Amino acid sequence: MAERDDPERGSAVVDFVLVSVLVVVLLLAVLQVAVYVHVRNVVTASAQDGARYGANADVPASAATGRTLEAVARATSAGTAEGLVCTAAEEVDATGLVLVTVRCRGAVPTLLAGLGNLLPLDVTGRAVEEAP
Repeated sequence: MAERDDPERGSAVVDFVLVSVLVVVLLLAVLQVAVYVHVRNVVTASAQDGARYGANADVPASAATGRTLEAVARATSAGTAEGLVCTAAEEVDATGLVLVTVRCRGAVPTLLAGLGNLLPLDVTGRAVEEAP
């Protein structure tokens, strides 16, 4: 009879639910950080690859954006590539070298589809242009 009068009976279920909700939220946060870092690294490497491609002597600098977006689409998804806006331009640095610069802006998709794209992304890749 003492067990039926126990005021703490059933509290383990409530504790489990409260703790498991916190653990799931923490897990999703860690996964989102991992996705953000991965996508940022992929877009940065793709921008650098696009800049190197656009820096070739027989390739116009404007072709670098297409190469960058193709690389992003191959490495992540077409949807991620479509969410980026990439621009390519030639710049002259302080030493007089002509650089091809590819800059990509957009957002990283979140794991929870209802939240949209909350994580901004802005990366730049540069390469020295080859002389003709």
